[in-house]
Amino acid sequence: MTVETRRFEYPRVLSIAGSDSGGGAGIQADLKTIAALGCFGMTAITALTAQNTCGVRAIHGVPPQMLRDQIDAVVEDIGVHAVKIGMLHAPEIVRTVAEAIDRHALKNVVFDPVMVATSGAVLIEKQAMDALVRELFLRVAVVTPNLDEAALLVNRPLNSVEDMAQAAASLKAMGARAVLLKGGHLAGEVVTDLLLTESGELHWMEAPRIHSPNTHGTGCTLSSAIAAHLALGAPLVDAVRRARDYVRGALKAGRTVRTGKGSGPLNHAFSPEAMRTMPLGEIS
Repeated sequence: MTVETRRFEYPRVLSIAGSDSGGGAGIQADLKTIAALGCFGMTAITALTAQNTCGVRAIHGVPPQMLRDQIDAVVEDIGVHAVKIGMLHAPEIVRTVAEAIDRHALKNVVFDPVMVATSGAVLIEKQAMDALVRELFLRVAVVTPNLDEAALLVNRPLNSVEDMAQAAASLKAMGARAVLLKGGHLAGEVVTDLLLTESGELHWMEAPRIHSPNTHGTGCTLSSAIAAHLALGAPLVDAVRRARDYVRGALKAGRTVRTGKGSGPLNHAFSPEAMRTMPLGEIS
């Protein structure tokens, strides 16, 4: 078979999230991560934010029909192997995304329930929280809250690894198929994350804490890295472990760099991979 007649495709990841004008989080971080891991990134923007390393100044939501059109345009032409969902600030936006998942039978969906920015700014309407649980938990492969987000969802403080296990179980009882609970906000020199799989298996993942002033967009980066590895064909547990390794590398590479006056971004391009290709239709 000649090069001219053989058909290939890129592993493709769609990010449905908000735009970060500072470039450290949101859609911008997702695209950098997806590209660094050798995948082809596409976007459906849910909201525009005016923000930098110091905080969020303004949020302008995209109309639901425009979000629907973005998703449909990408999926109907280019196709999607995995999806990362980030900032969904309003109930009607949540419903639009849920309907798109059903309409296109989207697979390998990673949902990062972005509620609070690294700066502490609230990024979601209160009415949207119930919609997130009701409309999305059952439709996605994994939910990836940090401790602050999980505490909002389960309505109680989370201050220990024991609390993490209980919270993960609560989120699964609320409908989540699998939960990756990120424990970076706990005190101590070891960072512990917990993956509760669809079958009920607990995977505790520990690593030494990386001290850095540049942590803006860490959650966005992790969730998009998981989606990228799912697009490449990795099972969920492996995708999470590989994504954690990537984020740790990006944190280490960016910790001595100053970008802005607040919490700066990771170094997403610390070790970029070439764009992957595979025979057409290889990934299911």
